[in-house]
Amino acid sequence: MFRLEYKWLVGITFVLGLIMQILDITILNVALATLGREFGVGAATLQWVLTGYMISLAVFIPSSGWIADRFGSKRTFQFAVVVFTVASVLCGMASEMWMLVAARVLQGVGGGMLVPVGQAMLFRAFPAHERAKAGAVLSIPITIAPTLGPVLGGVLVEYASWRWIFFINVPVGALTLLFTVLFLREERRDHPGRFDLPGFVLAGAGLAALLFGLDQGAQLGWTRPEVCGSLAAAVLLVSGLVWRELRVAEPMLDLRLLGGRLFGTGNALLLCQTAAMFGVLFLLPLYLQDLRGVSPMQAGLVLMPQAMSMLAVTQVVSRVYGRVGPKRLLLAGFAVQLCVAAALQLIGAGSSLWFLVGLLVVQGAAMGLLMTPLQTATFARVEPAQMGQASSMFNVSRQVATALGTAIVATVLVVATSHAMSTVDQSVPGQVVAAQMGGYHGAFLTAVLFALLGLALTTRVRDADAAPTLDGAHRERAPQPIDAG
Repeated sequence: MFRLEYKWLVGITFVLGLIMQILDITILNVALATLGREFGVGAATLQWVLTGYMISLAVFIPSSGWIADRFGSKRTFQFAVVVFTVASVLCGMASEMWMLVAARVLQGVGGGMLVPVGQAMLFRAFPAHERAKAGAVLSIPITIAPTLGPVLGGVLVEYASWRWIFFINVPVGALTLLFTVLFLREERRDHPGRFDLPGFVLAGAGLAALLFGLDQGAQLGWTRPEVCGSLAAAVLLVSGLVWRELRVAEPMLDLRLLGGRLFGTGNALLLCQTAAMFGVLFLLPLYLQDLRGVSPMQAGLVLMPQAMSMLAVTQVVSRVYGRVGPKRLLLAGFAVQLCVAAALQLIGAGSSLWFLVGLLVVQGAAMGLLMTPLQTATFARVEPAQMGQASSMFNVSRQVATALGTAIVATVLVVATSHAMSTVDQSVPGQVVAAQMGGYHGAFLTAVLFALLGLALTTRVRDADAAPTLDGAHRERAPQPIDAG
């Protein structure tokens, strides 16, 4: 009788949960205008549907590693899936805006634990020398869900009801829960340490204030009192967190992990990769819909080949990683990303969409070159007992990178467009379009800068540090402790 190895069962379970979580975010973006009309609220109120979820994520991601170590990874993952699924039902049943926002906050509790805990289980299940395969597994939901989300969201809103953008999570959540109950093993640390309440408060509040400040700054401007206050609070809280966690014996968020050359550099590279990638992905739908008049569904179809390219390249990279090593793959990925970001300077208001599709296919290849070696190498010297903490830290970095990259790109777009508009005769449509295109060109340059920074940081990566994940590493040897070099 055919039986799947345990590592693949963990992979399938995590993929299902991750698809549910990512699909929920990408579907919701398409339905925001419909929700505004349904509840009769403006953009400021509607924004809390996204912001409430984001803040809730920020509170629970840092603590997810300790929670899983204390109560068990399987039990924590089950809890996260149940909370996310139940909250999705409550979102779909909401009859008032405050109900929807409250349900979204509850969703964030589940989402904040689901991804870090699932990733830690996945990397524990795969031996170090097979973690590139785990990266290939992760690429499936990361590429497919964002691609399907806008198209599926458009279909549900147009032909069914906005409520189904939440109800669709129920069957996926139920299947994920079934796999968790039937196949996953319980994992917990014998001595997880005491609950670090000051660390929990400082980490959650600091990350929430930072993400809120970046989000609002990009939308409202950086001089608004609420933005300045939020960012100032974030600086104080994060400074307090660093002081606390480096002095306590049993920290909520083990910042000492960043002292390892590979883990610290990997988190910095994640910032560059995510900011460059999200910079382009944030701008292109705006360019297509606002400047070219393309529908959301058509824009999704233009972006789809990028995801298919990324998925294909990731599968190849996962097979050659062990022989090539992370450094050359990372250098190639950032070099290709740099070329794509530079080539985006060539597009105009009337450029062929096929040219854009071609660029996106190449960008998908760049993302495929980066994803697997970055994740695999970053966790190469993380011991199994540290995996929960390391996964929490890595996902904190991902959230900050996404918010920071989007905020920088949005700000540059506004500033560059305003400057270009001030130099043209706004009564002439052709000059207005050219000025708007100039704003996009300026914003696309941010991806160039992040790609250049990624290339510079990759010089710190040493293949020898990632030896446990490469071919020829001693397969019975546990990963060595993180070095502080």
